[in-house]
Amino acid sequence: MDKPIIGITLGDFNGIGPEVILKTLSDNRITKICTPVVYGSNKILSKYKKILHIEEINFHIIKSIDQLSPKKVNVLNCWEDDLEIQPGDITQEAGRCAFLSLSKATDDVIAKKTDAIVTAPINKKNIQSSEFNFPGHTEYFASKANLNDNLMLLVTENLRVGVATGHIPLTEIAGQLTKEKISSKINIFYQTLKKDFQILKPKIAILGVNPHAGESGLLGNEEQNILLPMIEEFKNKGMLVYGPFPADGFFGSGDFSKFDGILAMYHDQGLIPFKTLAFEQGVNYTAGMPFIRTSPDHGTAYSMSGKGIASESSFREALYLAIDICKNNKMIV
Repeated sequence: MDKPIIGITLGDFNGIGPEVILKTLSDNRITKICTPVVYGSNKILSKYKKILHIEEINFHIIKSIDQLSPKKVNVLNCWEDDLEIQPGDITQEAGRCAFLSLSKATDDVIAKKTDAIVTAPINKKNIQSSEFNFPGHTEYFASKANLNDNLMLLVTENLRVGVATGHIPLTEIAGQLTKEKISSKINIFYQTLKKDFQILKPKIAILGVNPHAGESGLLGNEEQNILLPMIEEFKNKGMLVYGPFPADGFFGSGDFSKFDGILAMYHDQGLIPFKTLAFEQGVNYTAGMPFIRTSPDHGTAYSMSGKGIASESSFREALYLAIDICKNNKMIV
């Protein structure tokens, strides 16, 4: 296939987004496997090049995706202002520009002008506006794509963890764990493992929501009333869905390695063990979308910004995963 065109959002330009983008794209082998397009500002990136002493990269500056060069690192200017960078500071201007970058990149990937989108970290507070009133990227994308559901996945080479509930308060989790919701997440998980990861017969583990997976109803009844009957229904359809497993020992015992995917019931239940096992290699992948979206599994890391010490490993892996899924989607399952 032709090299995929990968849109890259700048994120909050006072965080480490520009640094990890520059470090990743300064490897000239990247343009041999994809055509990168950074949505943001060449002025911002040039300022970071200077303070970080990154000279191994030159930009092809464009105003429209139609002007891109397939052999260069393209920068699509989403604003013309010559803004000052304030590494480590939380500013409204950085939030506004993060949205401008995200909005344009999303429009282009929905219009199929790009093949995938890789998002650098945003600050979920300073990006808020009348145009962005969402807990995070995932909810924004779902709204733009008019989707009822999707699935947040954390991915590394041999570990894929999804979460049944996302960015919601702990007090609201039990009320959202319905059979319909979890079934939808499992179906999305199953299909993405087949299509995006080319696993012909995916094996999925379901974690319990309560300590010890409810201890047969002694410590909670979600497992008995919701998870067990639902898992049985999936098995009757010929799908390899197992559980519910007690979450506390599942990762420490190594049981996770026996499955192609693990569905946790809430954010921290899945992300704490994942980030413990694969922090610098982990990638956030939004499954169930009409386009491919990945991101690094870290935030803006303001305390590291502008110092040249941020690791680009997770961002680079996010870019690689987007490229791999583009290729996999061209194959017949």
